[in-house]
Amino acid sequence: GKQGNIGEREMNRRSKRFLESRAPKLIEDVKTAMIMKGGNTSQTVTQALKDIVSSNITRPFEDSTSLEFFSKKTDSSLFLFGSHNKKRDHMPNDVCVTVSFVLFAGRLFDFHVLDMIELGIEKYVSLSDVKASKCPEGTKPMLVFAGEAFDTDNEHKRLKSLLLDFFRGPTVSAVRLAGLEHVLHFTALDGKIYMRSYRSLLKKSGCRTPRIELEEIGPSCDLVLRRTHLASDDLYKLAHRQPKALKAKKKKNISHDAFGTKFGRVHMQKQDLSKLRTRKMKGLRKRKGNVVAEEQDGQAPKVAKEAEHTE
Repeated sequence: GKQGNIGEREMNRRSKRFLESRAPKLIEDVKTAMIMKGGNTSQTVTQALKDIVSSNITRPFEDSTSLEFFSKKTDSSLFLFGSHNKKRDHMPNDVCVTVSFVLFAGRLFDFHVLDMIELGIEKYVSLSDVKASKCPEGTKPMLVFAGEAFDTDNEHKRLKSLLLDFFRGPTVSAVRLAGLEHVLHFTALDGKIYMRSYRSLLKKSGCRTPRIELEEIGPSCDLVLRRTHLASDDLYKLAHRQPKALKAKKKKNISHDAFGTKFGRVHMQKQDLSKLRTRKMKGLRKRKGNVVAEEQDGQAPKVAKEAEHTE
């Protein structure tokens, strides 16, 4: 009886710790991603999944139940799913087979799919194909987005936000200059998205500030934006809502510019400038015999009498 009670208490403590780890927090844990490949996955897609960072899920757009199940099981809020499709076009005298390589990237809110975007792979160069020294594993990358579409088109805006979630990594308080060596560059041009990976090299420049050079290290891929499943504006706003305890309290009379410089405004009482003490100068002193610039009740200014000299 006692042994059974001890085991039951231990199970209750373990269950309590598990539930507390899954409960909402003021500061959420670092987002984790599920990397999955479908039943039909080519070597290109498999290599792409390996380089960017399983279960068999065939059509995430048609049925997201499996995604949501594994998300809840692994406590993951991001997913990347790879597959490839074969399309047969029957021509009069021939059969044309088209193979397309596909990546499905998305994120979940409350263990339900929030955003999901299908990206077709047109060209892929793996890490092993680029003969260059790589960045250490776990290096926090610098993300660069080029192209007007990332600021104007709604689908590209969501894709940019999704990529930021994927590659931003943990939040850190400070980064040393030598640690800023990995650059991920995304370019939106003519309906395509070009992903390139670089290593920044600090070169001597003859002054204190080093000269920066970029060396491509891979992987790189040319992507095409295809189908999208985007959350409504209300749900998207709800997913980004922060608790009141985390919102910074607005301080009165304090503002910041675009570069983070703090400015303070000081309120003072109105000053009487006539009583303001200024620096005395010999050239401004009054001399005897000069006209006294005073007007009393409209009278003409008085002239100071010169002292009579007696012989």
